[in-house]
Amino acid sequence: MPAKKKTVAKKKVTKKKTVAKKKVVAKKAATKKTAAKKKTSPKKKIPLNISQEFKQFEPYKIKKGEEYMNETQVNHFHNILGSWKRELMEEVDRTVHHMQDEAANFPDPNDRASQESDFTMELRTRDRERKLIKKIDESIDLLESGDYGYCDDCGIEIGIRRLEARPTANQCIDCKSLSEIREKSMS
Repeated sequence: MPAKKKTVAKKKVTKKKTVAKKKVVAKKAATKKTAAKKKTSPKKKIPLNISQEFKQFEPYKIKKGEEYMNETQVNHFHNILGSWKRELMEEVDRTVHHMQDEAANFPDPNDRASQESDFTMELRTRDRERKLIKKIDESIDLLESGDYGYCDDCGIEIGIRRLEARPTANQCIDCKSLSEIREKSMS
């Protein structure tokens, strides 16, 4: 009788392991399905994929037969560039206030070094943003003169979607790719 009990006990343990494995497999499959649904779900607003935290905007809906860089498109990009510039300027103000509020003379050299390092990183970021604000201003000037949206090298249309992805773009994708290839070959 004891051998029979061992066999029954082994079958129960094996059955429990099999059930547990099936649960894990089912859970993984459900996770993959929800991940796939998340990837394919339609989004109404597209964030600009630029190093700054740019708020979302409503993408421009191109109408059939519409002229490139008409008044509504110009207004659309004027709004994008203007709000992007405002956000960057607000970030500059926050940095100034943060540095004034957090500036302290720590007695510990490690604390002073950490604070100095943090301030240096913040100032480096703000310097990049200052250069970006200059590009935004140049793009706004091009919008007002009617030259915005055209490649500086070849003169063709840059494209609405590229400009929404990078509002300060001044080259079409082909010319930009060629200039990047030249830069790599010179390095």
